[in-house]
Parts: sequence; structure tokens; C-alpha cells
Amino acid sequence: MADSKKSILFQWDGVPSVGELIPLSLQHVVAAVVGIITPAIIIAGVCNLAPADKTLLIQVSLVMSGLVTILQAYPLFGKFGAGLPIIMGTSFAYVPTLQAIGAANGIGAILGAELIGGIVAVLFGFFFKKIRVLFPNVVTGTVVLCIGLSLYSVAIGYMAGGKSSANFGAPQNWIVALITLAACIYFSNFAKGVFKLGSLLFGMLVGYVVSIPFGMINYESVVNASWVELPHFMPFALEFVPATIASVTIVFIVAALEAVGNMTGATVGGMDREPTDTELTGGLVSQGVMTMVGAFFGAFPTSTYGQNVGIVTQTRVINRRVFAVAGAILLVAGLAPKLAAILSGIPQPVIGGATINVFGTISMTGIRILSKDGLTPRRATIAGLSLALGMGITMTSNSLAGPGMPAFINEVFGHSAIVVAALSAIILNLVLPKGGPDKEVVEAVEGAAEVQEEAVGALYKSAATGVPAVEHKPGSVKAYKTDHKSE
Repeated sequence: MADSKKSILFQWDGVPSVGELIPLSLQHVVAAVVGIITPAIIIAGVCNLAPADKTLLIQVSLVMSGLVTILQAYPLFGKFGAGLPIIMGTSFAYVPTLQAIGAANGIGAILGAELIGGIVAVLFGFFFKKIRVLFPNVVTGTVVLCIGLSLYSVAIGYMAGGKSSANFGAPQNWIVALITLAACIYFSNFAKGVFKLGSLLFGMLVGYVVSIPFGMINYESVVNASWVELPHFMPFALEFVPATIASVTIVFIVAALEAVGNMTGATVGGMDREPTDTELTGGLVSQGVMTMVGAFFGAFPTSTYGQNVGIVTQTRVINRRVFAVAGAILLVAGLAPKLAAILSGIPQPVIGGATINVFGTISMTGIRILSKDGLTPRRATIAGLSLALGMGITMTSNSLAGPGMPAFINEVFGHSAIVVAALSAIILNLVLPKGGPDKEVVEAVEGAAEVQEEAVGALYKSAATGVPAVEHKPGSVKAYKTDHKSE
């Protein structure tokens, strides 16, 4: 009976006991909650929103993340949702672009572009099977790497205290940030169980406590917040700026590719199979629709969370109720403004110290994707040139804003490295020939591997019998391997 109950956790359907369900669900919440609230805090700072509005953004981010997560566990009409063991949350992929839009045009332009981007995401989901060939690993890897690189300055800015702070760069900011970072590293590498899986959360708790003596905590917004409150419809007026819509649309496609990768990771790691086209389409379409709904309440776009996919791969717990309860916990947390106010009051050095390692991990993920098929000269050209253009243009102020340059060019391409890198990678992948040096390198690598395998086999046989296993021509690679086995 015990074995039967245990096996339910590793099946999509079934009813686990409450004693199993709650801890396993909390495990996913702990891993996701920091990622859900941090983009809202970052963008609220860029847009110079009041504390109450920042609390609202955190509140609605938690609510929408919870709702869309439940939808993935229990698809509406059996199709509106992936029906896979995944956790959804506010995506970091959008942060650099939304930062640029928020600084230039405000929160309304972000939400207006998000609404249109959600429509594009729905269409992308419906037609993904037909256009998937446009997005091989060299394109997605380049984009993911660019996302990580673009976020480094954000983390450093927060570690220094926030660029709008009068104490920017002060020693106390760095003390708090570095202690937070050290705590996160400790929990991630030396702790076990929930402390290891929730290393970011527990590291931030340490940093939060350390920041109190420095006077970095403001409890006024917590005191003024209500205990229970429903999200407000249209808290911000939506604005539709063509250039910002174009930028966000491109990032929506990038985030869709990220979601496909995470859904594939969840099914391969937890269910020993690839996701079906129906599951991928359901996940992408529901993500787009819920993003459109979220725009009317002040929520930012959501996507699948890779850290939770890692938990699925490690534990192989895929029961849908575990993920539905995790979504419900996020939903309830979002309906309690006092909790949202506490989260929004986290000092910026604490956020920076906790997230810089996350951004580094995003970059490393991009590198792993790029190297998955081998970093041939063609792929290196695509990735290197795309990153150089994307990062270079955005790091050089007003490089696309000179006399005679159309204003929309700078608005679309001058502020987001991700947009430039993504378009460059897609175009280069389509234009550059797939033969030539690429083919020669692949054949050379495969040939070398074959020679090495044969040589090792010959050496083992020779050691056992005392005579060469294969006769070789003088001067050949195999002859050299055999003749120099003692070196």
C-alpha cells in the first residue's frame, strides 16, 4: 500500500496524501517566488512608481503566476494549457526590454505592448510546428546568452543600492549585497533539502536581516496595506507605441522558444518522453492568452521556470496536484497585499546579491545550448556577431539616434540587446551556407572520434594478447597510436 501511494507522486494523475502534497508543492513555491516578484520590483523602480503601485505589481504577478500554473496542470477544455508538470512565473527574458520601454515611455506603454505581444504569442503557438525550423539551438542559445549578459548591469546596480539612491555605491550597500550573495552560494552548494532548493529565498532572508541595522527597511507601506484585496482592473492606462510593440513582440517569440525548451526538459526529465505538439501548442497558447488578460490588471508576461524544471528532473515527481497546489499557494499570496508589501520592501542590495548568480546561470544556459550541436565556425559566427551587434549597439548611447536616422529605428533597436541579437541570429542562420567549413569540421570531429575508438580497442586487445590487434600501414594514425601506447 505504501509503495502504491509513493508511486502516485510519479504519475500524472492520482491523489497524494496531504503530508506529501504540501511539502512538495511548497518546494516549488520556494524555488519560484523570488523570480516572480523580482521583475515587478525592478520595473517599478525604473518607472518610478509609488510604493503602493509597486505592491500592486507584486500582488498581481503572484496572482497571474498562480492562475497560469493551475491552468497548465488542469488544461481548460483539455487543450487550453500544456497538461505538463511545469511552474509558470514572471519571465526574466522580458526584463531588459521592459526596462528600456519603462524608462522611455512608462508603465502604460509596457502593458499596451504586452497586450499586442500576447496576441502574437497565441498565433505563434498555433503555428509553431510549421515555423520551428527557424529557431535551431544556435538561435535560441544566442538569445538566452544575450538575456543573461544584458541583466548583469541590473544586478550590479541593485547591489550598489539602486541608481536612484542617494547612497548609491556606499559601503553598507555592498556589505549587505555580498553577504546575501555568500548566503545564497552557501545554501545552494552546502545545504540540503528545501534549504538547497530554496537557496535564493533563504539567502535573501539572511540579507534582509543584515540590512535592518543599516536602516534599509521601510515598514510604512506594510502598515498601510490591507490584509485582503482583489486585483484592480486597469490600474494603469494602456498606451500603444508602435516601436515598443515591435520590440516586445520579438521578445515574446524568444520567450516562447524558452518555454518550449523548458516543457521539453520537464517531459524528458520527469516523464521519459518528448512533449507532443498538442502539449506545446496548449502551453504556448495559454501563456499568450493569460498574458493578454494580465495586461489589463498590471501583470507582466509569464513563462515556464527552468529552476522548477530542474526540481522535476531531480525528484521525478510529476503528479498534477503538486503543481496545482503550488499555483494555489501563489494565488493566495497575491491576494494578501500585506505579504506583497513585505516582499516589495526588500532592499535593493539584497535583490542584487541574490539575483546576480541567477543571471550568470542564465548566461551559462545559453552557452550550453550553443555548444549542444558543436560550436562550428558557422555557429560561432552567428552567435559572436549577433552578440556583438546586440550588446555593442545598446552599450553605445545614441548610436542609432544620429541626424537623419528615423526615430523608430532607435526606439526598436537602440535599447534592447535581445531584439538586435535575436533578429541578427535568425537572419544569419538563414543566410549563411550550411556546408563548407561547418561540414568539414563535423566530418573531421566524427572521423577523429572513430579513429580514437578503434585505437583504444586495439590497445586493450594488444595489452591482453601481447601482439598488435590490427596490422597498420607505416605512418598511419592507427600505427602511431599502437606504436606509442607506452608513451
